[in-house]
Parts: sequence; C-alpha cells; structure tokens
Amino acid sequence: MLPPEAYLRAPIMAKKKIVLPAVHIHGIADRGKGVGRLPDGLVVFVDGAVPGDVVDVFVQKKKKEFAEGVVERIVTPSPRRVEPFCEHFKICGGCKWQYLAYEDQLMHKQQTVEDAMRRIAKVEIGEFLPILGAPETTFYRNKLEFGFSNRRWLFAEEMTAEGAPPDEDLGGLGFHKAGYFDKIIDIRKCWLQADPSNAVRNAAREIAREQGLEFYDLRRHTGFLRNLMLRLTTTGELMVLVSFAQDRPEAIKAFLDALIARFPTEITTVVYCINTKLNDSVFDQEMITYMGKGHAEEQLGELRFKIGPKSFFQTNSRQGKVLYDVAAEFAGLTGSENVYDLYTGTGSIALYLAHLCRQVVGIEEIPEAIADAEENRTLNGIDNAIFYAGDVKNVLSPEFIQRHGRPDVVVTDPPRAGMHEKALRFLLDLAAPRIVYVSCNPATQARDLALLAEKYRVLKMRPVDMFPHTHHIENVALLELIG
Repeated sequence: MLPPEAYLRAPIMAKKKIVLPAVHIHGIADRGKGVGRLPDGLVVFVDGAVPGDVVDVFVQKKKKEFAEGVVERIVTPSPRRVEPFCEHFKICGGCKWQYLAYEDQLMHKQQTVEDAMRRIAKVEIGEFLPILGAPETTFYRNKLEFGFSNRRWLFAEEMTAEGAPPDEDLGGLGFHKAGYFDKIIDIRKCWLQADPSNAVRNAAREIAREQGLEFYDLRRHTGFLRNLMLRLTTTGELMVLVSFAQDRPEAIKAFLDALIARFPTEITTVVYCINTKLNDSVFDQEMITYMGKGHAEEQLGELRFKIGPKSFFQTNSRQGKVLYDVAAEFAGLTGSENVYDLYTGTGSIALYLAHLCRQVVGIEEIPEAIADAEENRTLNGIDNAIFYAGDVKNVLSPEFIQRHGRPDVVVTDPPRAGMHEKALRFLLDLAAPRIVYVSCNPATQARDLALLAEKYRVLKMRPVDMFPHTHHIENVALLELIG
C-alpha cells in the first residue's frame, strides 16, 4: 500500500476519488474538525473525526499546505468517541460534536480559546479560568427556526428500486441540509428545544398535509408555507411565528386555527407574516399578531425581558445568565461607575448591569433592537440606562464622550467579525480603566486584544459554553489600563 501522502501526490489520482488511508487524528481545529498530519507534514482537517481516531479520509479539497475531507471509514475508534443520540446526526450537521463526550468537548473548547490567544493575540493572560459548562446539554435553546420544503432530503431507507417516494410525500419541515440551499431535512425529533417544540413542529407538518397546503419550493420560489419559528422561554411561554409566501387569508386562518386547537394551553401567542421576497429574512416584514400578546417574556436573574418576533436575544437563557454573571464579576462594579455597553443588542447586558452602576450607556446599530432595549428598560423600571442606535465606530466620538461622560468600564460584545479597527483605536484614545470583552469568536477577539495590548493588559478570561455539541464558544476577557 502507498503511504498516505502518495495518494495526494500521484497525478494519476488527480481526477479520481482520493481516500487517505489510516490517518491518525491528534487534535481538533477551528469549527470542530479533527486534525491529522501526514508523514510529509501535510495537515488534514477531517469532518466527523475525534482525537484518537484512526480514519480513512475522503478528500474534498486539496491546497498546497493542507487538505480537507470527511471520514470515509473509522479504522480504529478513539476511546473518547461516544454514540450520537440523535437519529438525524449523520445528515443534519447541526450538533457535530455529539460523538465526543461532553467533558472532552469542554476541554477542546478551552484549548481553542487558549490556542487563539497564544497564536493570534500573543499577549500574556494573567489568569485563565476554567470553562463553565452547561448543566443542560440537550433542550437548551429558547429559539429554533425551521423551513418548509416541497423537496425534502430523502433518507436512505426511503429509496426503493423504483426510486424516490411520490411527490405528495416529499413535503418536509426542518433544517437546511448543510451545503444544500434547496434541501430541508424533515426533522422528526430535535434535541435542541424542550417540549412541546417537537410536537408543535410535527403537528404543523401534519396539518399542512391534511389541508393540502403547498410546501415552499426553494428553487422556484412558489408555494404557500415557508418558515416556522418557535420561541420557548423558561417562564413557560411559547411564541409561534409562521411565515407564509402568499397572502391567502382563509388558508392562513384555517392553518393557524388548527395549530392552536392542537395546543390550546401550550401556545401563548401566534404571529405571522407574508414574505414574498427571495430570501427567508423576516426582519423587514410586517408582523401580524393572530393570537395572544404578540411577544413572549423571558426571565434573566431578576430581570424580565419582552421578546418580540424580531428580537435579538441569547438563545440559551440559562447559560446567558451565567455569561452575564461572569461579565458582571469581571466589571467589578461598586455602584458609582459610568459604563458603556458597545454592541448592546436588545440591551440585555446593559440592563443586567444597571443596578450595579451609576449609569450605563448602550450603543447598537440595529434600530429595532434599540426599541426592544427601551421597552425592556421600562418593563423593569430602570432609569439609569440610555440607549443609542448607530454603528459603534461612528457613534463613539469626543462629542459623545462629552455628553455622557468618560466611562469607568467599557463592556463590548461585538458580532463574530469582532470590533472595527476605528472603534478599537477610539477605545485606545478613550483609555477607560477597564474593558470587559465578551466574544463569540476567540479568533477575532484575540486579534482585537493584540491591538488593545498597546495600552491594556489582560488580567483574566473565562470561556462559557452556550452551545453543547457544537464548536461554538463564548469567551469573556477582562482588560486593565496599563499605568
């Protein structure tokens, strides 16, 4: 047998299926892929592999420095490999780490953050606190979004000698298949959201078939039923949002009435919209409250949050509180501080900190999110929080500082892309005594910390696992002004 690297080097194999035999997996890389290395030094990133596995790898992409692929066959399983618990695991791709024991997931997430700080930030970390794992590793999400499709992904057992099932059996409701914009996996049971989530979704599919309603065609943009969003809060409220592709009042009424009749006590509010655009985004659509108050309420510590159909909110409520507790601890507030909360979203962190400081000023680019923040400020009787809509890099200015005072603490929770360099430069000029940097992307956080190292030292950081069985990780860092 040729050595593994020969399979990539031989020109005769260039246009044929390439399988690297017996690749030893020694680690986990970005986005949860297993990492192996060939004898000639070529790095191989492998979907579906666990450290300790020996696997045959089907190569999907080859570059000069690395190759990417998927597990073709497990030659020798890792002792750390576990059996996935979800029937859809092999095709869904949403919870890619189900084959890895949870304690090992946490270990690798911690390592991911440490590696990013060492390789990218290249700054000294005063104290690296251990990751805070989630007590609930299933049914932890408060929000799930599903798509209807008239051409669902077919399971292997559904294929017969005659081919695919008849067209009337091809309607599905579930998640998009990774890499296929026009295919929906018909989800029977999802482990991400608690009851009655699965029952409501399955009932929606059943009612649609009973009423002869057309599932959306993602290629031709035809059909009636388009999307279903379920928001289930820890307070027991369930908000259902249905996106229809056509404005057919009688059909809409019949469908929603049937769904409500199936769950008269579980569903607390129903909202719908008519989306005729080519994309599924509903943030620019009119929301019509069909039943109930048109929003759900969530509890985070002592605070109550009103969450509408367009609201941005932490999708893991219980771990969201843990994350905010870490941010509050790092901020070290005594009641006299002026706090800036950058990328405040719906103001959840700002409002969570308000009772600990003299004043908190939140900035967020999305006006709808700021409207939610104002509503939640009023709902909780908070009078020392101020919110502004606008891009952080543009809102922060000497005039803004003069108006609201120089901050004692800056909290920043930017999107995955991290902070804009202009905003970072302004923070360096602003020279607040402390910065609490919350991030959902350790790589961009590390990049930003490297720039802030011009004036700041990193006292400590702590990862928080918000999304078990995925590679996603939140990390909180505390920075202190030098000198």
